[in-house]
Amino acid sequence: MSFVFLPPIVIFVLSYFKIHRVLMSLVASSVIIPAIYILTHHFESSYFYADKLGSFVLLVSSIVGIGISISLISLPERIKMSEKNIKKIYRFFGIFWLGVTISILANNMGIYWIGLEFATLSTVYMIKLNNTDVANKQAWKYLIVGVIGISLILFGIILMYSAGKNALNENAMNFYALSLNSKKIEGFLFEIGFLIAVTGMFIKMGFFPMNLWLADIERASIYPIGALFSGILESAIILGFFRLTKIEEHINYSHLIGFVYIYGLITLFIIVFLMYRTKDFIRLFSFSGIEHMVLISLFWVSGGYFAALLHFAAHAFFKPALFLSTGLLEQTKKYLFKGALNGYKNKLVPILVSMLLLGVISLPPSPMFFSEIYGFKAMIDVSKDSHYFLLMIFGVFIVLTLLSVVFYKFVNVYQEAVYESDGNNNKKVYKSEIFMLLWFLTALIGLLFSFDYIDGIIR
Repeated sequence: MSFVFLPPIVIFVLSYFKIHRVLMSLVASSVIIPAIYILTHHFESSYFYADKLGSFVLLVSSIVGIGISISLISLPERIKMSEKNIKKIYRFFGIFWLGVTISILANNMGIYWIGLEFATLSTVYMIKLNNTDVANKQAWKYLIVGVIGISLILFGIILMYSAGKNALNENAMNFYALSLNSKKIEGFLFEIGFLIAVTGMFIKMGFFPMNLWLADIERASIYPIGALFSGILESAIILGFFRLTKIEEHINYSHLIGFVYIYGLITLFIIVFLMYRTKDFIRLFSFSGIEHMVLISLFWVSGGYFAALLHFAAHAFFKPALFLSTGLLEQTKKYLFKGALNGYKNKLVPILVSMLLLGVISLPPSPMFFSEIYGFKAMIDVSKDSHYFLLMIFGVFIVLTLLSVVFYKFVNVYQEAVYESDGNNNKKVYKSEIFMLLWFLTALIGLLFSFDYIDGIIR
């Protein structure tokens, strides 16, 4: 099992030596090897646990990691960075990936928290690699917000551990043991811990009341780091949410539904307002990422596990690809908005970027089109046996109304996109960037043929 953690360690060690960027990208791509292996070789111990859910999340994250590593090949040609800083990107990527892998495979709540701490601290340093006053300021801002979120998660874990200590002894830290013995847990104390921990997770995903920090740091970072935030870091956090909610639903399902729905809808309302006001591609993508995390949370607690996992995977592929392709539009770091997709010698780029922009707003045959259909169906189904059917119908109507504003904003930005060049309208695109876009589109197409597998993850 220990070989699962070998790729990030190798990446970290090699970052101290002079190495060709293409070769380093291949080494970084090796993170997918253990992810594929544990799809069919599940294991369980007191500290780590690879089930279908964890294996799927790790595989999705590793696919994103490969796309980002491909984009790093041409990074020095696009952004002025020293060789030392290029090495630091790989170095912190190794630490980041180690933390994410630990969190995804953790069977122990304490180890899960340690993995999140690894991922959080490494991304603080990656933000600073942009070497601007704004980036330094946002790195400190992220550190403060991250500490708040991580501290709430830790305090919640302590309370949840206390709730199961009398019945399970030291196994009360164990995700799997808590899930199997949820009826023996002291319900009130666990719920308090759950509320605090999930609030910390929501803050780490940019939910209310801290909605702006995520867009600020992704705007200040170099674009591969923004892709890391949008595609991988949230994977570890949302997996913790998945595991804890499966325990909480056996303790008090109505409390779970009420808390997540109220928190999620408040966040969605604020985020849609912020999206409507923005005129910046990067900030639009950042806010949209939070919107998708809200939908995933609502679908999951409503019992729409297939919809939540499909939406999670589609978001993980769409958003990094958009962050990285937006980096192509921002070559001179001058950002107005008209004709951003014009002026390319290689006509494949605007076609690929257009497909991504239209797919992320759930136009068919995007995987998000299907996930939202199944997700809203799950939200209505869960209310049929309760006294809140009409309330749920109204809630779905409100969500769809807010999503229509998101749809409008994406189309509006797409139509009015402006790029201020230095007088040369022929925007250069490197082979690695074309390959990166094709990689993510291939992954998205693969999702359309993976419905049966995703549907069988939670059974």
